[in-house]
Amino acid sequence: MPDQYILALDQGTTSSRAMLFDRNGNVVSSAQKEFEQIYPQPGWVEHDPHEIWSTQAGVAAEAVTRAGIGSSSIAAIGITNQRETTVVWDRDTGQPVYNAIVWQDRRTADFCDQLKAQRLEETVRAKTGLPIDSYFSATKIRWILDNVEGAREKARQGKLAFGTVDSWLVWNFTKGSLHITDVTNASRTMLFNIHTLQWDDELLAALDIPRSMLPEVRPSSDVYGPAQSTVFASNIPLAGIAGDQHAALFGQLCTQSGMVKNTYGTGCFLVMNTGNQPIESKNNLVTTIAWQIGNRIDYALEGSIFIAGAVVQWLRDGLGLIRSAAEIEALARTVAHSDGVYLVPAFAGLGAPHWNARARGTLFGVTRGTTSAHIARAALDAIAYQSLDVLKAMEADSGMRVHELRVDGGACANNLLMQFQADLVGVDAVRPRVSETTALGAAYLAGLAVGYWKDIDALQSQWQLEHRFSPTMARQQVDQCLAGWQRAVRAAKAWADDTH
Repeated sequence: MPDQYILALDQGTTSSRAMLFDRNGNVVSSAQKEFEQIYPQPGWVEHDPHEIWSTQAGVAAEAVTRAGIGSSSIAAIGITNQRETTVVWDRDTGQPVYNAIVWQDRRTADFCDQLKAQRLEETVRAKTGLPIDSYFSATKIRWILDNVEGAREKARQGKLAFGTVDSWLVWNFTKGSLHITDVTNASRTMLFNIHTLQWDDELLAALDIPRSMLPEVRPSSDVYGPAQSTVFASNIPLAGIAGDQHAALFGQLCTQSGMVKNTYGTGCFLVMNTGNQPIESKNNLVTTIAWQIGNRIDYALEGSIFIAGAVVQWLRDGLGLIRSAAEIEALARTVAHSDGVYLVPAFAGLGAPHWNARARGTLFGVTRGTTSAHIARAALDAIAYQSLDVLKAMEADSGMRVHELRVDGGACANNLLMQFQADLVGVDAVRPRVSETTALGAAYLAGLAVGYWKDIDALQSQWQLEHRFSPTMARQQVDQCLAGWQRAVRAAKAWADDTH
């Protein structure tokens, strides 16, 4: 297959992207399109499933056209996707019964409190590796069944299908002939037993979700079937699926136990490969499946930070401090430090290791001398602080010392942020030459399934360093910075908890 390529579809929270990779893991062409974010009420976030599909299909065709190749030159398609986002559709018509409810959506927070009151927390964590939280898919499915007219009755009759975004894309690519997901996306629903690798009847009963709605669960690297849509002239094998953070871990080739990557996207996602054993977290992290290749399952610990790059978008769109996200580094560099200003960007609650759904964004330490540059610096610092909180929790849970932090995602291009991250963590932050590791991971999984790459060992040589950030800040200064951050987080939590 001298002139064949792998097409990776990266369906993200704010945009759909398609990338073509060659045998050396280089990007041959790419295309990207943003789509609408729908906010019906405070704390609610939705997407139009039709727009998710149309933008993803559109950029797939565009990337192939830009490369000047025909679809016969594509060896396989890999899909990676925003996780937990929930789509429910009619099996007969293929029409969604409601908008996609996005992972960030908090509308089911009160229902989650009810489940906790029923003492289900330990059962859920033991089976799924997850805390009970509105972040995961299960309570979103339940909300649709309870709030969309006729949905529950249709579901009981077996007429509705649930899927995370990967399932929705595959359904459309195969004209409704495949209703599947992979183990990584299944492990984020709060309905999947990560030890037995089955949908869990006890949890389905507790949430009153009919089993008939759920997709078949497959390995992350597997030939699922051909893409039959009108997007491509020939039937290309769909051969890889993984949730975005799992794909990024694989794209970073963190294939050994103890390796960690941090993806700096809309949110921040730290994931540590823990090998073939799930480690139950004592520090509010998530135990999840990293991937399944053949019969081998790799597990991972993950900490999710809801707001990372999104804080930069807020400075741009909400406050008007910058005109483009790229300007934040230059603005922040005009000051030596944040001058005691701390921003806790809990716009959608606090994620790991705090899991406080009611926390909100808070700015501390502001004086008459505070400028937009100090706020910009505090915003960047907050991304690094939140990442450190998760990394410390990972080390405590796993008993493994992190030796380097592999970084990727849009905000890892910010050198000021990466240097501060290395200073805080006290180990090197290493940025690869291909920073689009999420799409690359999906490509790798698909390519392995069709024999485009022989095995994981054949991929190892493809990881290439672009820049290494080594710690330079004095430990005393780091400790001082951290003390201020911890104080700010405590104050933000106190404000959230004092609702009277």
